[in-house]
Amino acid sequence: MKNITSTTEKETIALGQKLGEACVGGEVFALEGDLGAGKTCLSKGIALGLRVGDKVNSPTFNIMKVYKAKKGDIKHFCHIDAYRLDEDTNLENIGIDEYLYKKDTVCVIEWAERIKKVLSKDVKVIRLEHEEENVRRIVIE
Repeated sequence: MKNITSTTEKETIALGQKLGEACVGGEVFALEGDLGAGKTCLSKGIALGLRVGDKVNSPTFNIMKVYKAKKGDIKHFCHIDAYRLDEDTNLENIGIDEYLYKKDTVCVIEWAERIKKVLSKDVKVIRLEHEEENVRRIVIE
């Protein structure tokens, strides 16, 4: 387990970028944390590390957005917001099976705690917590 302190949005994005740069394909990041904890900032950074050229924002209303990635054999960045989902949600209905654990894709699931029981044990869980107003503790399990 790794504990990281972030004091700015820029630091959170930079951490995400390092995570994205280390990806080889097939990774699934399960982001957990309260509203405003930095999940989308971390997701933006992961996308940067995967060389996604489009602007990445929260897929709250779409539930899932897929972006073109250009890092080696990784061709897709799948960004999912599970806030409006629950344990009974059939993830196949939103098309997630086309992307989860695929070698040419990296998936990030915000609000993953809402669907944790339906995710594989192979996901990398990252908890983002408010410590102070501008301080976040990021725990990578």
